[in-house]
Amino acid sequence: MNTISGKPTAAAGEHAVIVGGGIVGVCCALYLQREGVEVTLIDPADAGESTAKWSCGQLSVGEIIPLSKPGILTKIPGWMLDQTGPLALRPQALPGLIPWFMRFLGNARHSRIENIAQSMATLTRHVFDDYARLLDEPELQALIVNRPVMQVFDSPAGVDSEREHNVLRKQLGFASQIVNGDEIAALEPTLAGKFNHGIVLPQWRFVTDTEGFIVALTQRFLAKGGKRIKASVSHFQQAGQRATAVVLNSGENISADHFVVSSGIGARRFFNQLGINVPLQPVAGYQAVVKNPGVSLNHSIIYGDGGFCFTPMTRGLQIGGTIEFAGNSTQPNFKRAELILAKARKVLPQMNTQEVEFGVGYRPLLPDTKPVIDRSATLSNVLLAIGHGQLGLTLGAVTGRLIADLAVQRNSDINLAPFSAYRF
Repeated sequence: MNTISGKPTAAAGEHAVIVGGGIVGVCCALYLQREGVEVTLIDPADAGESTAKWSCGQLSVGEIIPLSKPGILTKIPGWMLDQTGPLALRPQALPGLIPWFMRFLGNARHSRIENIAQSMATLTRHVFDDYARLLDEPELQALIVNRPVMQVFDSPAGVDSEREHNVLRKQLGFASQIVNGDEIAALEPTLAGKFNHGIVLPQWRFVTDTEGFIVALTQRFLAKGGKRIKASVSHFQQAGQRATAVVLNSGENISADHFVVSSGIGARRFFNQLGINVPLQPVAGYQAVVKNPGVSLNHSIIYGDGGFCFTPMTRGLQIGGTIEFAGNSTQPNFKRAELILAKARKVLPQMNTQEVEFGVGYRPLLPDTKPVIDRSATLSNVLLAIGHGQLGLTLGAVTGRLIADLAVQRNSDINLAPFSAYRF
């Protein structure tokens, strides 16, 4: 064991255990392997069966504006009354959500939005460089589709609603281009005549398949000597201010020199032991995958007024984005997914929907929309990579690199103070 200033550091031949094998966890594993560390991933689900599977598959490098946009307070009553909107709130969950929403609304001030956007931009600027280090073979590079993402709207009001935020994005290095109906049709012939107002996001990209992307990275991790265990972790064994092992629900102990918690909402079970009080809220995101849609799209398309997106993938046309604040309920409401499909049919009435798979992912969302990338103050060899909300796929590789930096006590090129677990 090496130490710097009394803190543990990673070295070749040491062992790390990562709790959570989704996109963030597997990227942390791959970056730790690059440091010569032996890594074990632990997750109760199969590779690819994680929150990011049920996402739009976008690498949203310019998605730096927090969800707590101005005017959000006036929308909450509507969310409770209209369960068909793009963002819904289960009324029975409201009492337990009030403290979280108070923190959320505290981030709706212009100064806070600007500050959060600046912090998030320090992460998203590195998305493609950090994935490139992991996807350094042609078959892996092909997992990212090298085309921009496009937003479409029913009226000029949709474009206008994004104007102020796009000015801030531009100031921070993220471009956007307003397009008309002819330009939309040229880029996406399937949408010809359907939309006259849009925005192209030239730096954004999307993946060929959300599930396949995670599986491919996991296979790469295993091919490099990594180990993946299908199990649940109960707690950490500790000696003083160090974790010595994770204890599985089966009672088995797995010892290591370093530990990473990247288990999304499941991380909450460790908060007391890790000495953190992070207001992590599960937000259900629903998706429909149309297996043989009979329509062709070239880009991932965000339908701004509909509150969902289309992304063409190898497994079908993935349609999703609607989210629901359901409190701690683990019972999905798949009527939300059916609603997405019904709205999608109005846009693409020719779409074949005979074979559809519905799914839900529980995004681990924090009130300021920023993730936690930090070290536990109680157990100094436990690192935290949680709270990525809707940007887990986008920030997977960036987070992996930063976690490796923390493990080896390497000075990072990114200020991690805004992503502290103790900022709340």
